Amino acid sequence: MRVARFSGVVLLISYLLLHLLYPTMWSELLVYNLIPIAALVTILFAPHISDAFTKPTTVIAIAFWACGSAMASAGAFFSISNTYGNLSKILYLLFYPLTMIGLPRLLAVNHKLSLIEIVDSSIFGLGLTTLGSAIAIKPVLPHFDGNVTESFYAIAYPIADLLLVCIVTATFSMQGYSRRGLVLTLGVTVFALTDLLYLWQHISGSYLMGSMLDVGWIMGLLIIAESFWQSGIDYKAREGINPILISISVSLSATLLALIAIRPDYFPRFILIPAIATLALAFARMALALTQAKNIGQERLLARTDELTGLPNRRRLVTEIDSFIEKEGALLLLDLDGFKPINDVHGHETGDKILQQVALRFERALPHGALLARLGGDEFGVLYEGGSDSAVEVALALRANLSYPFHVNNQEIQLDVSIGVARNTGEKDLLVRADNAMYKAKREGLGVCRL
Repeated sequence: MRVARFSGVVLLISYLLLHLLYPTMWSELLVYNLIPIAALVTILFAPHISDAFTKPTTVIAIAFWACGSAMASAGAFFSISNTYGNLSKILYLLFYPLTMIGLPRLLAVNHKLSLIEIVDSSIFGLGLTTLGSAIAIKPVLPHFDGNVTESFYAIAYPIADLLLVCIVTATFSMQGYSRRGLVLTLGVTVFALTDLLYLWQHISGSYLMGSMLDVGWIMGLLIIAESFWQSGIDYKAREGINPILISISVSLSATLLALIAIRPDYFPRFILIPAIATLALAFARMALALTQAKNIGQERLLARTDELTGLPNRRRLVTEIDSFIEKEGALLLLDLDGFKPINDVHGHETGDKILQQVALRFERALPHGALLARLGGDEFGVLYEGGSDSAVEVALALRANLSYPFHVNNQEIQLDVSIGVARNTGEKDLLVRADNAMYKAKREGLGVCRL
């Protein structure tokens, strides 16, 4: 395992010594191209990577890059067809989509990214890519004299580099600090900077195959491979990308689109792609946020609603009691008398129908503004605003509503109810006093008891 981890470093040192002291064709063609293979092996032997896609996608990406590098190196020393040169560029390009899939998942092993986090990361990445494309790539295009192939690759590589760096950086910021995230961000940054420096030298005509610039790519790959061996534990949890950064990304894209509309010939048209994609994702994120807010509202409503009767549940009643302390009124607790035999004799389905009818009768008997809740089983509660005497009258009205029988499945069923009434005194024992009053009414057969 240790040999696999450091084999790339050993090869890199060997290559640098050969390159500086005794440069030959074989050091450039063989030793150089063994280094990405060593990086690939380093990743394969990395422990504690539980995500099923991280290793395969990154390994295949580096394998594509290594094949492209071998073809490019062979083209520098041997006379080969231009087809192989174009194929090497395609292989280089295939490196990016696979790393954009695998590397963010490397950082999110212990905490899977939610859909909205992925969208935020994409908005941030595309927004910065739009800005970087407008600033860094625009001066490059005139130097290719209308060559479509050269222009395509001149655009594709730096955009892909910017996007990869932004996605990894955004994921790192959302996951929190870890050595793995720090090393990985360093690796992709070194790789991307080497690409941009190569593009600049290529334009100026100063790039030479086998120069020290080439070390940047393999060094970036080795640092990326090393990140697989680093700890991925987060030390500082974060909740996502700062909304300000997302707003800046969207604003930059919108501004560039406006400038393109005003001066169509000033910016290259390809900037429209990341700019429009940024705005489209921003609208998608808005829709996701609204959907989540709606779902949260529904979940909260369901969490405070009794499923059988549709009334507020105990949690809702207790919450309302906390805000009821300073109001004049009373709490009524109601416990049905004779309900258990109904379940035993007629079954729970009949018992459920009885509870639904009881809830309906109680709702009709209560004055406007009173809160009726089912506390569970055959217990109900009422928060009533008003005087103590009128609260007792409400309790008597509720009891009177159960004086006539219920009819379920052609059966006539009779019920009674014991009600405890506790006047609100501003103390926090309202629920306890109402409970005591209800049990006293049930125990002594009072029907309604006020404490």
